[in-house]
Amino acid sequence: MNATKPVYLVDDDAAVRDALGLLLLSHGYTVRAFDSGEAFLAAIDARSEGVAVLDVRMTGLSGLDVFDRLRADDSELIVLFLSGHGDIPMAVQAVKQGAFDFLEKPCGDQQLLDKIDDALAIAQARSQSRGGQQAVQSRLATLSPREREVMQLVLAGKLNKQVADELNIAIRTVEVHRANVFAKMGVRSALDLAQLLAGR
Repeated sequence: MNATKPVYLVDDDAAVRDALGLLLLSHGYTVRAFDSGEAFLAAIDARSEGVAVLDVRMTGLSGLDVFDRLRADDSELIVLFLSGHGDIPMAVQAVKQGAFDFLEKPCGDQQLLDKIDDALAIAQARSQSRGGQQAVQSRLATLSPREREVMQLVLAGKLNKQVADELNIAIRTVEVHRANVFAKMGVRSALDLAQLLAGR
């Protein structure tokens, strides 16, 4: 997989960081490695995208501490935990709280690559969904106040004559506003418009 979004490796064990980092690089991933949860959190923000591979047990902030911070910031990162045998109950709990999954150390190369591919696919889908939502918001911003009024009444299922009566304007004017709304929003019908806004 040619990953467009980075994989963040967060592990205080240099040997693990190097081994996983080289594995991912050799398969074409973009990799950023950190030796502590603190260093990782300082390098990212809530808008950062990709996959974070967090060791459960680390000096300083644990992987679970880092995950809690990410959740508190509404981070878009997909979190995958690496856990030693004794950490599995904690990792399972983290998955229940929204982490993507966990792998028990030591894990096979292909198992890790498959999990990261799955997580990156989710990150990509989320990003595309947000892009679509932003595009809808941008289109809505081009509507005039009157066009917005007409749009709301059309979405409420009102006919042109009813819209004209409610807004005290001519039916022809309603038709013009309605056509403008459909053109600006890139739709052909009231149903298309409703579906577009429902996915916003």
